Amino acid sequence: MTSSPVSSFDTDEHLTFHGASVEIRDLTLAFGEIQVLRKVSLKVAPGTTTCIIGPSGSGKSTLLRGINRLHEPQSGDVIVSGRSVLKDKPDALRLRIGMVFQHFNLFPDHTALENVAMAPWKIKKLPKAKAYQLAADRLKEVGLEQRADHRPRYLSGGQQQRVAIARALAMDPEVMLFDEATSALDPELVKGVLNLMADLCQRGMTMIVVTHEMGFARKVADQVVFMDEGEIVEAGTPGEIFDNPQSARLRRFLSEVL
Repeated sequence: MTSSPVSSFDTDEHLTFHGASVEIRDLTLAFGEIQVLRKVSLKVAPGTTTCIIGPSGSGKSTLLRGINRLHEPQSGDVIVSGRSVLKDKPDALRLRIGMVFQHFNLFPDHTALENVAMAPWKIKKLPKAKAYQLAADRLKEVGLEQRADHRPRYLSGGQQQRVAIARALAMDPEVMLFDEATSALDPELVKGVLNLMADLCQRGMTMIVVTHEMGFARKVADQVVFMDEGEIVEAGTPGEIFDNPQSARLRRFLSEVL
């Protein structure tokens, strides 16, 4: 894959990541009487990328939010590096698992630098000067050092998403979750963000990615998971999922999106 100029880590000490293992065990989650996840189980090896694909409403984003406890599971467990996330307080969990959303979720009245520095300063309790230096390093990693003093409204969608990625990386997470991170971007902005994500993958970050970008999943993923109606229908290598699907449901889905 051709490297992107926005995804260089050469100026920072974090040349590689030490990603964590993730094991999801019989995760069940409901909204009222509507069961959205039904005993979902999945293993993600450390330093690998798992892409989750499937139709809208299949439970993909809910699974990420269950891993990060933005939605609390009814039953089951999520184990990260041998420790249950259910044993962590929410702030402590945010130190372990970073998440990048479809719609950026940046603070509009703060600069890019402030957006990235806020969590290390307020949650991780770094000294303010160190938090701001860390934020500057992370913005440089994603190619936005020249935009550090810009508020979100003066940044393109792709730039805002890279700020969101820098913000998640500033917490030095064990795992990164991406929830359709390119879906809100104009087509010409998608490639830069996908290249940045691919660079993180190559440097050993454990990543779980909900995506509609089938080309990205085929090229970058170690494992592709197809979900439908709150369940995992198939999981395998990109070759197995895209070239040799076993279920009629997956074959029908791929015929519609490829």
